[in-house]
Amino acid sequence: MDRRQFLIHFSALALSATSGVALASPRQKTPYMLSLWTGTAPGGGGPVGEIRVSEKGAQSHIAAPYLTVIEPPSPKGHAVLIAAGGGYKRIEMAMEAWPAARWLVERGFTAYILSYRLPGEGWHDGNKVALQDAQRALRIVREREKKVSVLGFSAGGHLLGLAATRTDYRSYPILDRLDGQPAYADRAALIYPIITLEKPYNHSSTHKMLVGNRATDAQNAAWSVQNYVTAQTPPVFLVQAENDTVSDPHNTLIMQAACVRAQVPVTLYRYPTGGHGFAMGRPGTQTTQWPAHYLKWLNG
Repeated sequence: MDRRQFLIHFSALALSATSGVALASPRQKTPYMLSLWTGTAPGGGGPVGEIRVSEKGAQSHIAAPYLTVIEPPSPKGHAVLIAAGGGYKRIEMAMEAWPAARWLVERGFTAYILSYRLPGEGWHDGNKVALQDAQRALRIVREREKKVSVLGFSAGGHLLGLAATRTDYRSYPILDRLDGQPAYADRAALIYPIITLEKPYNHSSTHKMLVGNRATDAQNAAWSVQNYVTAQTPPVFLVQAENDTVSDPHNTLIMQAACVRAQVPVTLYRYPTGGHGFAMGRPGTQTTQWPAHYLKWLNG
């Protein structure tokens, strides 16, 4: 994607934001993009042409994955890699990623928004492509910043949960010097995430897109975040509403239990209402409280 195309897509997302608040402010620098890969992404294949942006600001048809970087006037050296959800069928930029990035930048953090490949769009590496992009993104951000945290929503929480826990897994071959560096996060915040693909929680879009309806128990387990939590997993911050009908509310309980077993610091906030996709908080529900708790945790 060239600079002109990037600005078109950024403008489309800004115009379609549902938060009711401008995505840029005088206190922010102009966003810019970083391509994840030099040349063809691992495995090849995939869609051809420009990214598609829906009327609600969701991305799909991502032929060349990239990071959008938004910096505060005086960066504090702490970056947050953001992955929005969308069931691995789309990426909810306007609903989740852009409001989160703006909120973080206003508090001095540098935001890196990940536009990752979607597994159902014809990539030869199939269900590994999003994880490849997340691991590559962590390496890029780690080289540029002193401290790196991740913030994932829904399927984006599944993606960054895997990236934060599977630091010893090489999802793609070494392509250049950067790939010799570790891909890890200092902290991981997962907001109404998909954690497990195991039964009886195997009815999500994430499950369908990554392993399919005929997946074996072994395949379900292989793509379940809780199975990779170890003593080396970074501190985890979890948020979910108890009436979530997309990500079963047991997901955060399962992740919390895995962290406790591995003696990983874990913080969990559960709210009685809010449903799914409340992003930085749904007005009229207690989910509006989580960003303040997150900020305290992030600075801890």
